[in-house]
Amino acid sequence: MFSLCVIEGDGIGKEVIPAAVEVLKAVIPDLYIHAAQAGWQTFQEHGTSVPTETLTAVRKCGAALFGAVSSPSGKVEGYRSAILTLRQELDLYANVRPVRSLPRLSPRQDVNLVIMRENTEDLYVGRERMEEDSAVAERVITRRASQRIGRRAVEVLRIENFQRLTIVHKANILPLTDGLFRDTVCATVQEMRHPGENWAVDELLVDTAAYQLVSHPHTFGVLVTTNLFGDILSDEAAFWCGGMGLAPSLNWGDEIAIAEPVHGSAPDIAGRGIANPIAAILSAALLVRYYWNLPQVAWQIENAVRRALEFDIQVSGSQLKPDIPTEAVLKAILTRLND
Repeated sequence: MFSLCVIEGDGIGKEVIPAAVEVLKAVIPDLYIHAAQAGWQTFQEHGTSVPTETLTAVRKCGAALFGAVSSPSGKVEGYRSAILTLRQELDLYANVRPVRSLPRLSPRQDVNLVIMRENTEDLYVGRERMEEDSAVAERVITRRASQRIGRRAVEVLRIENFQRLTIVHKANILPLTDGLFRDTVCATVQEMRHPGENWAVDELLVDTAAYQLVSHPHTFGVLVTTNLFGDILSDEAAFWCGGMGLAPSLNWGDEIAIAEPVHGSAPDIAGRGIANPIAAILSAALLVRYYWNLPQVAWQIENAVRRALEFDIQVSGSQLKPDIPTEAVLKAILTRLND
C-alpha cells in the first residue's frame, strides 16, 4: 500500500490538491491518504506554519502532496514559510523542475528538460543581519550538498534517458562558493559515470544559461545548479511549458518527497471553483515517477493531461480559458487516463 500525506495549504491549494488526489486514486486504488495542515492560515490558527504533527505525518507517509502558501504583506514575527520549513526540516535537498512542452499551450513543442536545484542552502539559509547602514546576507555552499545534488542529477538523467548534463554557476564572480559547487558537482558526476555511458557534461555561467534557455531550450537535458539560480532559471524556463500556472515540481530527499505545484495560492480566484489543477496533477505524477518508482503509472497521468489538452479542454490562444471549472478539467483528465 502507498501512503500519501495531503497538505492542501492556502487559497487554491484547497481546490487543486483534491483534484490531484482524485487522479492518484484512479491509478493507485489502494492509496492511503493522511490529511495534514501547513501554511499561512495554519500559522494564524496555531502560531506555526508547519505543526509538529504535520512533520510527523510526512515522515510516516514518506510521500506528500502540498498545495500553495499565502504570504503576509510584511514581516510577521515568528512566521516562516511553510515550504521552506518543510524542505529544510525534512532535508529535501533536491528540487526537481521538469519543463516539457504541452499541446496547444507551449510556444514550441520540442522542449524537454529538467532543472535540478539544490534545495537546502545558498542564500536560503536565512542568515541576514544589519551592520550599521549595510544589510548583509550570507551565502552558504557546502561540499556535501553539492555532492548530493550532483548524484541526484545523474539519477534523473538516467531515468529520463537524457544525453546532456549542464552545470550552471557563476564561479567567475564567486570563485569560492560557486567554485566549490562547480568542482564538486563535476567530480561527483564523473565518478558516477558508468563505462559505456556517453552523455555529455558541460558547464555554463548562469547568465549564459539564462540566455540559452530563451534562445534554444530544446538543446538542454538536465541542468544542475545552486538554490537561488535554480529558483530563477526554473521560473524562467516555465514559459516553455505554458507558464508558472502549469509548472510542477518535486522536493526530493533520501527518504521523503513532497510534490508541489509551483503556482501560488491565487487569493483572487480562491473559492470560485476555476483554479487550474494541471500543475498539481503533474506534480503528483513526479511523485509517482521518482519516489514510488512507477514510471508507467506516471506516464499514464502525464499522457492523460496531454490528451485532455489536445482534444477536450478549452484553450484560447495559448492559454486555458480563464473560467473553466476545476471540475471540468479534472473530468477531462480522468476520462483520458485509459487512452
